[in-house]
Amino acid sequence: MTRELRDAPQFYLTASSPCPYLPGREERKVFTHLIGRRAAALNDTLTQSGFRRSQTIAYRPACENCRACVSVRVKVDEFRLSKSFRRVLDKNRDLAGAVVRTEPTSEQYSLFRAYLDARHSDGGMADMTMLDYSMMVEDSHVESRLVEYRLSSLDESGRKEGPLIGVCLTDLLSDGLSMVYSYYEPEQAARSLGTYMILDHIMRARNLGLPHVYLGYWVEGSKKMAYKARFLPQERLGMEGWQRAE
Repeated sequence: MTRELRDAPQFYLTASSPCPYLPGREERKVFTHLIGRRAAALNDTLTQSGFRRSQTIAYRPACENCRACVSVRVKVDEFRLSKSFRRVLDKNRDLAGAVVRTEPTSEQYSLFRAYLDARHSDGGMADMTMLDYSMMVEDSHVESRLVEYRLSSLDESGRKEGPLIGVCLTDLLSDGLSMVYSYYEPEQAARSLGTYMILDHIMRARNLGLPHVYLGYWVEGSKKMAYKARFLPQERLGMEGWQRAE
């Protein structure tokens, strides 16, 4: 057996379960493991093919009678701020984002729990413990980073960092940034922190010379996923490959 065949990923199919996005539908996923020396390159290839990463697993929907989940990525160089996006940036002028080590902290977990309890109390992640959260952050064979967002202020001694109000777990790919999971302070809804973090990642990708920011799946008809369609121009992965959406 050649090395190429030995290193080829093995794909598996999950059992059917209720769809978390569209009521009355069932979902199935195809998945493979991201482990070993080829994990980073495989993560690149699979993300570009519509997969998402969760710890050491890459997955994508494989539903028999539905193609509603569409992988989307923002065209970084062509993205332009709308008036509403400028307002979001203005609301968050007092935030400072910083890349930190992918090491979980109790402060992060406290914010993570508050977010889940307020926004996703009936979701599949609702019962995640500190250990589960630690695995989500640390259990990776690819190049990942955490971006923390903190309130900041200026005084006579300089800029001071305040409380943590947002975090994003991000993969660094050869052609972009993939926003794996983000969460934020639920009591700060007026700031539109989810939108702000995407805008910040677009700027970070531009500074790194990367052409895309991967947002995961957009699901037409799902209110939870509707916001992703606002970041234009973007590309959506269809049967004929990545297709531009204005």
